Amino acid sequence: MGALTANDLKPRGVSAVEDGLQHNDELVISVRGKERYVVMAIETYNRLRELELAAAVAEAKADYAAGRFHTDSVEDHIKRITDDL
Repeated sequence: MGALTANDLKPRGVSAVEDGLQHNDELVISVRGKERYVVMAIETYNRLRELELAAAVAEAKADYAAGRFHTDSVEDHIKRITDDL
């Protein structure tokens, strides 16, 4: 993962990001010495989103298979989740 400081980003703008992404999939932008942001190519972002969604589907399927779900009415559902607060 590459790194870029906010001070380097200010004068160079997008060209600094493009240069950093030529050699890395992600680029960390630090502000005052602290890592604050990650920039990546849209293709990398889309791949990560697809993996995140696939993991959510797998988790939901596992919950269903294990019986971790409810079939109550909307009113009962609202009551159950507000009682948990």
